[in-house]
Amino acid sequence: MQASQIRRHLGTAATLLPATKPGMLAAQKLTTQDAASEQLLNLEFSPRDYVAYLLSIDAEIEHCLMVQYLYAAYSLGGPQVPPQFRDAVRSWQEVILGIAKEEMGHLVSVQNVLRLIGAPLHFEREDYPWDVPFYPFPFMLQPLTLDSLAKYVYTEAAVDWKGGALGDEIRARVATQTSNPHQVAELFDTLIPLVEDPLYLPDYVFQADTFSCQANFAEWGRGYQGGNRGNSTDTGHEKSVARTPDVLVVPVTCRDDAVNALKAIAKQGEAPHGSTPSHFVRFLRVYVEMRAAQTHQICSLELWNNARPADFLADAWERAYPDVASTPQANAAPWSASRQVAVNPYVSLDSDEQPEQGGTPTTPITHPESALWASLHNVRYRMLLTYLIHSFTLYGGLNAAGLITPRGTIVNATFGEMYNLRAISEILMQSPVSATDPEAGFAGPPFQMPYTLNTPFGEADRWIGHLDLLNAAEGLIAALLLTSGPARHAYLHSLREADKNMIAIATRILSGSIDPALL
Repeated sequence: MQASQIRRHLGTAATLLPATKPGMLAAQKLTTQDAASEQLLNLEFSPRDYVAYLLSIDAEIEHCLMVQYLYAAYSLGGPQVPPQFRDAVRSWQEVILGIAKEEMGHLVSVQNVLRLIGAPLHFEREDYPWDVPFYPFPFMLQPLTLDSLAKYVYTEAAVDWKGGALGDEIRARVATQTSNPHQVAELFDTLIPLVEDPLYLPDYVFQADTFSCQANFAEWGRGYQGGNRGNSTDTGHEKSVARTPDVLVVPVTCRDDAVNALKAIAKQGEAPHGSTPSHFVRFLRVYVEMRAAQTHQICSLELWNNARPADFLADAWERAYPDVASTPQANAAPWSASRQVAVNPYVSLDSDEQPEQGGTPTTPITHPESALWASLHNVRYRMLLTYLIHSFTLYGGLNAAGLITPRGTIVNATFGEMYNLRAISEILMQSPVSATDPEAGFAGPPFQMPYTLNTPFGEADRWIGHLDLLNAAEGLIAALLLTSGPARHAYLHSLREADKNMIAIATRILSGSIDPALL
């Protein structure tokens, strides 16, 4: 959604919610023109539509955070990292990649709730910064630094988190980057009570028969649970507090399921209660460790304990204390944990035509080969999103069993694009951004949104759309085989073979040789 579309429906905290019955607001006295204006805007919604609106905002936030966390994690490492810090930097990367995977689970689970209440799916997001209620901070693809980490800690924290001196330090860093930051918890504190309330959101809204079209852990989890397939460098007690990812993919059939799914997402982010290693805790640990490694500032146990959220179990919080005493001594010379990668990179036919960025810097990718890789990255990103959207129109369960099924094909293709995005991102993190300035640094993956994510009307048209993107990718692969070095050719050839297999399956489905009951 564009900022203007969001902002006009979000007034002050006292703004009235959409009424549950026609005329409910008519008896309320409108004392000022501003009050009348705010209430009229809210009256554009029914309760179900307003909940769908808030869920769509949540989906955008999860999507934005996922992409920014991926970019930050991919930026880590490189020859500029002193040898004694490379294990620590690798551990930070694994933790942040794990959080990004969990954000993907949040994004998919929110789509399940939208599907349950009969609302449109929402995979859109803004490319560049804005400042509207609920959105944590201006969107920015940037290398990981203490400043960017402070933003991530703040946005994942509980609304009432103070944090002592460490919290003051975090907020001071955030204040230098954005004037009006928000925390994700603010949205959940508004959304969850509305979904819980049967007097606000009636029972008939919840459509249990959408279950077989929803995402579930069996299909989408891929073993990313309890720290499996992640954090290979963790040792000792760290495993009890930092094991990630633990991906949530929650199908829903009723009000209670929807409320529990949203609460689980909120808990995994902020976890102000109990001992859960939330995103907030994990980011704060990385911040404390990076701070010690780069600035000689050791976070004492007392400072750490003073940062404990009021409701977080004291023993569990103390167990989460980073072992900064074993952190290697910081070099006298400053060093960076991240490569010199572009901020908000983009690729365009006219590199002088900058995208809207609200005053935040952007970086055109002008190096010819890097621009081709960036374009391929954008195509694969669009493929990932279109596969995800398509999956929610295909039925699962016993009806989808078999060697080749449309739903199984789409789910597998989605994961294939996740792996492709990581591979291409790692290439771009080591590819020059500029055609003329060798000191300008590296490009980085642009994650530019496509011109549309609207899905075609018919099932055949959806598969034709996939073929269109596969054909576009083939043109870029052919160009890269001509311009890139031999070291990149093995990946390009394997990508081409995977695409040929997908084209063959799509063509077979379009020919009618797949049981239409599976569609």
